[in-house]
Amino acid sequence: MLTIVVVAILIALLFDFLNGMNDAANSIATIVSTKVLSPGMAVLWAAFWNFAAYFIFGIHVANTIGKGIIDPNIVTPPLILSALIGAVVWVWVCTHYGLPISVSHALIGGMIGPAWFVFGSNALVAAGIVKIALFIVLSPLIGSVLSFVLMAFTMLIFKRKHPLKVERVFKVMQLFSSAIFSLGHGGNDAQKTMGIIAILLFSVSGTNSFIDNYLYNNTGEFHVPFWLIITCYSVIALGTITGGWKVIRTLGDGLAKLKPVQGFSAETAGALTLIGTALGGIPVSTTHTITGSIIGVGLTKGVASVKWATAKNIVAAWIFTIPATMVISGLIYLFYTILFSGA
Repeated sequence: MLTIVVVAILIALLFDFLNGMNDAANSIATIVSTKVLSPGMAVLWAAFWNFAAYFIFGIHVANTIGKGIIDPNIVTPPLILSALIGAVVWVWVCTHYGLPISVSHALIGGMIGPAWFVFGSNALVAAGIVKIALFIVLSPLIGSVLSFVLMAFTMLIFKRKHPLKVERVFKVMQLFSSAIFSLGHGGNDAQKTMGIIAILLFSVSGTNSFIDNYLYNNTGEFHVPFWLIITCYSVIALGTITGGWKVIRTLGDGLAKLKPVQGFSAETAGALTLIGTALGGIPVSTTHTITGSIIGVGLTKGVASVKWATAKNIVAAWIFTIPATMVISGLIYLFYTILFSGA
């Protein structure tokens, strides 16, 4: 059992790393597109603020992942392992092909599949899943509306200023907005890995002295150990440094051509959405949020300025993420239960 737990933790950290790689685009796409920072400097900037999120946010999202998607009482190491494998496979494939999918929803689908396939719908926490499903729609809409309003307001204030002066001002401002967005990314996404590892350790607490003494202090209640918080923030920052460059290009130039003022508006709107949901314990998609924000900024220049073909491909990847990871992870766990039940 200890071996399965250790393997599951390592795969979870791999997922956290891939999360940073895929979602690096969310944090730096606009700042690279507007040439405020080079790609190399941008990922270092984003990674620093990803880690800095530890000092600002609590663990509300981690608690939702740990207790608000599936019944904690049915959690076993093989179930978590199946969930992680399904999520990692999907994230790797999409990152490889440059699709900015929701890493968050890959993990959520990966958890739902095994629970549903083996234990049925009663093993699902309906309220938590409904809240997540609602924000699949709401987070990009909120980002889009906020960025549209912010961009329109900025255009009104600076309409009499020389474009070159405006650009110089917002190149500096965009450093600030990208930092805030990266804080929101770290505060939301690193906690998802914390939540799934914490519920794994909770499920086996009291059964192994090494786990109880070194990995999870058996208090009888679900909690997130300090070492796990530090590790998850560090690993997602490392993944961000590595960067998923195909995804960065897709988001940076594939949706709309951006200048620093537009990049600032998109990042600020996305950051406000992410920080609000992180504080509320809602595990939203940073990909959905920044995509909606970029589209909102593009719409201030007219509907034709948005590259709708690229947006359509991104939305298609969103739609398939939860069903795909549900099926992959669900079949893995179903096969495991059949194999080891003697059926």
